[in-house]
Amino acid sequence: MTIKALIFDFDGLMMDTETTLLESWRWEWRRHGLELDPTGFFADHGGDANEPRYAALAAAVGPSFDRGSSHELRMAHRLTLNAALEPAPGIVDWLDRAGELGLRLAVASSSAITHVGAMLDRAGLRARFEVLATGEEVAVHKPDPAVYLLALHRLGLPAQDAVAFEDTVHGVAAAHAAGLRCVAVPNPHADHARFTAADLLLPSAADLPLDAVLTAVDGR
Repeated sequence: MTIKALIFDFDGLMMDTETTLLESWRWEWRRHGLELDPTGFFADHGGDANEPRYAALAAAVGPSFDRGSSHELRMAHRLTLNAALEPAPGIVDWLDRAGELGLRLAVASSSAITHVGAMLDRAGLRARFEVLATGEEVAVHKPDPAVYLLALHRLGLPAQDAVAFEDTVHGVAAAHAAGLRCVAVPNPHADHARFTAADLLLPSAADLPLDAVLTAVDGR
């Protein structure tokens, strides 16, 4: 096997923080007596997409909207939702097997270390990852490959020695732009039909043992 390292996205892949994000916004709209239209909620890029979301809510609420209070209350609610999350099905099994195989592990996320690190700590997973590369460390986010290139640099490996794992189409594009093979496990809000570029597409990490995953992508 030529694969030496696995590089994981975080949000929506390792834990379903995409759903808690959406639910925090639904909660905030309902706090104002309104219903959020989820159409187009999830951006086709990584990083912070909240400014247009706040602008839409402000337009719906009117002059009484308090951006600072809205953000503080929504974030507190999202933290409560996130505190109840467990790793996605199959993820811990993959990480366990990676350890048995002696594979090196990294995270490449467009989110900030304050979010990613805290969630990994709470799940008891942070110590498993040799490298964390996060959004505040790069100038541009996925589908740009910058955060994957940073992870590879910290691992000291060429792209052909690693495999990426992603839950979004723009994440797959970022991995490929960095020269990585990419396994896609779409999050619950992603359209599986759009993942035609993935080297392997799985409904869940629990659907295939890691050895079979690596066999499927090795040599591609």
